[in-house]
Amino acid sequence: MQDGAAHWVMEALSRYEAALLRYATTLVGRSLAADVVQDTFLELCRAKREQVEGHLAAWLFTVCKHRALDVGKRERRLRSLEEAHVDEIPDSGPVSKLERREAASRVSAALAGLPEREREALVLKLDGGLSYKEIAEVMGLTPSNVGFILHGALKRLQREIVGEAEVPVRAAGRTS
Repeated sequence: MQDGAAHWVMEALSRYEAALLRYATTLVGRSLAADVVQDTFLELCRAKREQVEGHLAAWLFTVCKHRALDVGKRERRLRSLEEAHVDEIPDSGPVSKLERREAASRVSAALAGLPEREREALVLKLDGGLSYKEIAEVMGLTPSNVGFILHGALKRLQREIVGEAEVPVRAAGRTS
């Protein structure tokens, strides 16, 4: 590999490795994610730069997805939000830590309850930072379809996490 190409791959690694690891973890679990991402970057090393440039993020996430499927783990699993994020927050006491764990657990359960397609689109958008166009390329959809899927996913999450248990407020002075 030439110095320019090596530099380009190293920049891509620096920029996308963490997001790809999180994405791969949702597809194959933590134990296999690093191998999938390594294979993704090896494929980038073999690719012609001019064929990848201009849509690098979408290309990387697409290759990552295909590598994960090749590993034989078609069942998608969400990474544990409790492990990934709660313990990174500075300790502010056991009660706060417990509250964060409970909130993360509710979010994790709500995410796990999403249909596979919605969950994948959300992970690509929020964790991968991909645009609608890039997500569409990875998932084989149109950008407008991606918007529709993301809107539905966010509405479902909101209902699950916040809840729809709105108590009707009676007007003062009125009786039923």
